[in-house]
Amino acid sequence: MLPPAPDLFGYRRHWAHKFGPAPFLPMTRDEMDLLGWDSCDIVLVTGDAYVDHPSFGMAVIGRVLEAQGFRVGIIAQPDWHSHADFARLGQPNLYFGVTAGNMDSMVNRYTAERRLRSDDAYTPDGEGGRRPDRAVIVYAQRCREAFRDVPVVIGGIEASLRRIAHFDYWQEKVRRSVLLDAKADLLLFGNAERAIVELSHRLANGEAVADITDIRGTALIRHTLPDDWTLIDSTHVDEPGTVQAHPDPYLDTTQAAAAATAPVTPTAAGPQVVTLHTRPRHQDRAHQAVRLPSFEAVRDDPVLYAHASRVLHLESNPGNARALVQRHGEREVWINPPPLPLRTPELDRVFELPYQRIPHPAYGDARIPAYEMIRFSINIMRGCFGGCAFCSITEHEGRIIQNRSEQSVLREIEAVRDHTPGFTGVISDLGGPTANMWRLHCKDPDIESSCRRLSCVYPGICSNLKTDQMPLVRLYRKARALPGIKRVFIASGLRYDIAVETPEYVRELVTHHVGGYLKIAPEHTEQGPLSKMMKPGMGTYDRFKAMFDKYSKQAGKEQYLIPYFIAAHPGTTDDDMLQLALWLKANGFRADQVQAFLPSPMALATAMWHSGRNPLKKITRSSEQVFSPKGRRQRRLHKAFLRYHDPDNWPLLREALKAMGRSDLIGNGKRHLVPSFQPAGTGGRPEGARKPGIRVQKDASFRTQHTRPAARRKPTRSKKR
Repeated sequence: MLPPAPDLFGYRRHWAHKFGPAPFLPMTRDEMDLLGWDSCDIVLVTGDAYVDHPSFGMAVIGRVLEAQGFRVGIIAQPDWHSHADFARLGQPNLYFGVTAGNMDSMVNRYTAERRLRSDDAYTPDGEGGRRPDRAVIVYAQRCREAFRDVPVVIGGIEASLRRIAHFDYWQEKVRRSVLLDAKADLLLFGNAERAIVELSHRLANGEAVADITDIRGTALIRHTLPDDWTLIDSTHVDEPGTVQAHPDPYLDTTQAAAAATAPVTPTAAGPQVVTLHTRPRHQDRAHQAVRLPSFEAVRDDPVLYAHASRVLHLESNPGNARALVQRHGEREVWINPPPLPLRTPELDRVFELPYQRIPHPAYGDARIPAYEMIRFSINIMRGCFGGCAFCSITEHEGRIIQNRSEQSVLREIEAVRDHTPGFTGVISDLGGPTANMWRLHCKDPDIESSCRRLSCVYPGICSNLKTDQMPLVRLYRKARALPGIKRVFIASGLRYDIAVETPEYVRELVTHHVGGYLKIAPEHTEQGPLSKMMKPGMGTYDRFKAMFDKYSKQAGKEQYLIPYFIAAHPGTTDDDMLQLALWLKANGFRADQVQAFLPSPMALATAMWHSGRNPLKKITRSSEQVFSPKGRRQRRLHKAFLRYHDPDNWPLLREALKAMGRSDLIGNGKRHLVPSFQPAGTGGRPEGARKPGIRVQKDASFRTQHTRPAARRKPTRSKKR
């Protein structure tokens, strides 16, 4: 096991701590003057409006640095057309910290079909166009123009997911590491509190930024590699093992786990699945670096791109990950191992810093939609061990769950009750990236630190994973028993395959914490796409639904599940979408919103999309190929199957059903999917146009961008018919 990390709040505070905490981190020189500051030690630049709340990344980083004694200013949503706005707080003494905000700027600005969005939830009054494309690059360059000699440090989800050469969906090409395009000195990836605190103290103590090369969770540019490190070619990271059968998606997770452990006879035909090494193959692992194929190689060869993506994910466990290095021309991008997770007391202190929990007063009465969604919600944990191939949570926050203590969560609920304007006694969410992973962990720290699985719950729940959710049940009970708390809702995404392992948790959830509708994400019904998503099958969904209906009836409540599905994910055929549409019809669901797969940088599903290979297995020239529905018409067809009941989709569906040899599904009976008649005034929308009144779900690959899910709102995604 690795030695424990230094206490996040154990450093000797910087001398400026004598100024004390600021009511709000200053955004103007006038505010600095009121605080008695002649300068800022650190200036943070963000693409979001400044909301002093622990759900907003820049507020968290700013308050953590303030607690270390640094004077921190914020430049929120600057005018990027010149460098003038980036100089409004003066020259920082230590560095600029740059982020695009809680969301990737490209996902924030464009839909999955690459159409420009008209709004921005992180901007006052939802106004669109207040941040540039690839905001990290633009902001970093403007900071350099404003003060050429000040170090520039980039971070947040946009930088984190672009730390190596990555496929860019919007340009349909592989781009080099964002470090080079931003001309930044350092990149911080993941939840960056440990890295940014160590960096700030070392810079304050006189170290040059160019000499700081060993902080976990950072990436940097090198012209030469250190002599005391051993470089390992990425093709030697793992070796082929026995062939394993694909799991049956209609099994529940218990059956799937049993099937996954059953012996399988090796065969000579077909690609082989990798057996992952649990121990280093060389002695001094702390001084090993894995050389990935160069930027030029992965740019020109999709197979090498998929291989590099796989290796990066295999080297993502903080307990055993090695440094990565990737050549870009004459320079090397060096990526240190991921940061060590925060311990519970550290995470408690991060969330209990003196946040005002409201937007900066400079915004007046303007409404910031993202804040409105989360202002009465509580984040109880970080991370996700689900490892879904399309999702960015695991790549950014990691697979190890970081938990807050029960006492800290209850104190925050009381703080919301006592200090948040407009509170009516209802906590809108008590969750995180996933609602029910709080305090779930590996049974043995040694096993956890050596594990190289991509998911703890696929194809079945790992036998080493503790799945007891009774501590969460007790937290729910204490939360709703607090004086002044009328209801506590759970609005975060739920892992129903874990929930069914503790029936009492399902009973508690359904009886007290569901407001009529509960959203869950089976994502699909068919084996092909499910095996590429790393999602459980519909057998587990059916098991959860039976529990949900049973306990709803016992509670005397009429409640419904709201399932989410993804269209056009890699591995999805037209027939897969047809079968999903038939399942929706048979179960009486009519989706009001649809989500299309968006290939986010660094996701495993994106590697499938770009390369046509499956990085969930060893990548070779003859390894499994994956089909992705890329054409605009086919993506529209897959979305149309999800909305089979919309008359505007019927002409396209009739044409597709005939081509698929399924004309038997066209007709006016209950067994038919679409009718043979066409109502007047329908079916004539331009391809890709949105129907008035239909809202589109945020893109699947960025469903949760930072640490907070959307708060509960009136469910409109699906209606039970």
